[in-house]
Amino acid sequence: MTLVRESRALADGHRLVVKIGSTLLVDETTGELRRAWLDALVDDIARCRARGQEVLIVSSGAIALGRRHLRFATGVLRLQEKQAAAATGMIRLAHAYQELLGRHDITVALVLLTLADSEDRRRYINARNTLTTLLELGAVPLINENDTVATDEIRFGDNDRLSARVADMVSSDTLVLLSDVDGLYTADPHKTPGAEPIAEVHEITPQLEAMAGETANGFGSGGMITKIAAGRIAVNAGCRMVIADGHALSPLKRIEDGARCTWFLPQATPQAARKRWIAGTLKPQGAIVVDAGAVRALGNGKSLLPAGVVGVVGEFSRGAAVEVRTADGRLLGKGLSAHAAADVRRIMGRKSSEIEACLGYRGRNAIIHRDDLTLEREDMA
Repeated sequence: MTLVRESRALADGHRLVVKIGSTLLVDETTGELRRAWLDALVDDIARCRARGQEVLIVSSGAIALGRRHLRFATGVLRLQEKQAAAATGMIRLAHAYQELLGRHDITVALVLLTLADSEDRRRYINARNTLTTLLELGAVPLINENDTVATDEIRFGDNDRLSARVADMVSSDTLVLLSDVDGLYTADPHKTPGAEPIAEVHEITPQLEAMAGETANGFGSGGMITKIAAGRIAVNAGCRMVIADGHALSPLKRIEDGARCTWFLPQATPQAARKRWIAGTLKPQGAIVVDAGAVRALGNGKSLLPAGVVGVVGEFSRGAAVEVRTADGRLLGKGLSAHAAADVRRIMGRKSSEIEACLGYRGRNAIIHRDDLTLEREDMA
């Protein structure tokens, strides 16, 4: 059986992040939304959902829509003008998605993020929990940069990298970058007629980065350079990424039908990449001590529940990396605690059903979810 990370079939993905550039959504001449195009894309998304795939949308276009409504002149906008255009355009953009997805009885949820939300630990956890909860509830998150505060992101037009950070955040296995080019070439195809397309990328090298050209117009922002940067983030997170031309109707179906594109294929799954990150990158802020029953449960691939905890060492916040140890001090592994140290002390030894009574609010049932846990011995998992 072909692994998702080795596949170039869009239908093999379970959790898709689809990034849409402003040049696809907004007509460059009129400044109007390309409604027929968006309608066809929504049909693509509904088809993906019907076969059991989860979909998140990272959408540009708010600034491009807002500048027309505010009657800004053509040309480069000042930073504060971009922020004003984004605030105005985002309402119109979200309304269009809501209306068109609603035709398929799909709930859309607007989430505004910045790159900082993926770098600050507490904000990262809150964003991840919100997005995964929305997916569990059957919604399609509609994500854009919070342009009114993300000054650096506006300057660099970083929805490519933002989409990769979102893919990493939600452990997506597939990132789709719909662009104005049909993939990566050996040279800029706008300038070099003989440039050859690259179908697959297995390693991002300096030579590959040198092939990237800048964006050919001033309407969108970013270029192939930011897409390769997104590819690096995605594959390091175990997520495959495809760059495809999105101008024609039904762009996702066109990828499935074999349209030219470039696939960036990772060496590991999202789950394996996440566990490697937990094991090798994060510094433990404390330790949770477990009983023999919990040791057996963790070895069988279960999450760590409050009932199996007998002690807490140190002080740490929710989402912090912690060691998991036995009562005699043996290191079992490392994971991300869903509760702060003080709260773990209050609920340890209790049933998960008692968490709300102990804490006064309904927290996570597990102290460490199995997806957030890496064990010292692979044969335990």
